[in-house]
Amino acid sequence: MRRPALYSSSRPARPAAADQPGASAGTAEPQPPDAAAAAAPQRKRRPFLSPSSPALQWSAILLLGVALALSLALRPMPRKLTQEDINAAVLKTMETQVMPSEYARAYENVRPAVVRVVSYVKKSRLRDAETRLSTKSAKPKPLGPATTDQTGDSDEVENGVGTGVVIIDKGVILTNLHVVHGADHVRVVFYDGLEADATITGVQAENDLAVLQANKIPDDLISATMRSTSDLAPGDKVLAVGFPFGIGPSASGGIVSGLGRVFRSPEGKQEMKNLIQFDAAANPGNSGGPLVTMDGEVVGIVTAILNPTSARTFIGIGFAVPIENAASAAGLPPF
Repeated sequence: MRRPALYSSSRPARPAAADQPGASAGTAEPQPPDAAAAAAPQRKRRPFLSPSSPALQWSAILLLGVALALSLALRPMPRKLTQEDINAAVLKTMETQVMPSEYARAYENVRPAVVRVVSYVKKSRLRDAETRLSTKSAKPKPLGPATTDQTGDSDEVENGVGTGVVIIDKGVILTNLHVVHGADHVRVVFYDGLEADATITGVQAENDLAVLQANKIPDDLISATMRSTSDLAPGDKVLAVGFPFGIGPSASGGIVSGLGRVFRSPEGKQEMKNLIQFDAAANPGNSGGPLVTMDGEVVGIVTAILNPTSARTFIGIGFAVPIENAASAAGLPPF
């Protein structure tokens, strides 16, 4: 015979106190406090020195502040420089490094503004001049077949070489009038080697000055700085820059020998006044070049040398037109 299936009850068991006879909810004895506390779940306490503790964070900040203050207090303060320290440093530099001379600095300052000026004349004009001279002379004509000029009348020959200085960075150049006088064609060569044609835009014959405008200029053309001669005095150092005998650019140094000098041309046709006399070496080809101070500032335009003989060489006396007169030739305002 099959046994009947047994099932467990799903209802919870009653408390033991309720199973006892005569027991009721109103008569149940209260549990002691310790037992109730033990039965309740206990809360976990946060450690005092945990990384997230505010007290620990403020303590670290305080320690860092104290350490920073101590480091600043213990750092040695820089010693104040004295004049003796500065003098010692300057002397040390002068002993260990070779300093450029005053003349070298002046040359470097003015050199980018110095140009070579070359004048050309047509050969046809030279032949006409030679013909006029030959007709005046009683020389016999040479025998043999006639020679012809194969170069043509349009070809030009170099007539003279002088110097110029850029006074406006748009290509305005000052030079001597006698450098370009009678030229059919004027050409200038800039500091970087650029060659360009130039036209005569102004003349100041009484001071032997001419103003040129270059048809083409370098992209980085630098003009010279001009300085008033009001504070110039005999004994001041000066530098003359130019192309003596076509060689250059060449520099020669000297001093101002005098002011307000008068010069008369060897032919006696022209007299110039209020000139600067200097003893820096100048020769044919220096004409039109700048006379500069040790700051590289232009105070005059070299225009003549004293020639008591026909040698046309420098004997120690040169003359320059003050830059005030030279600037007025270009229409610039006086200083």
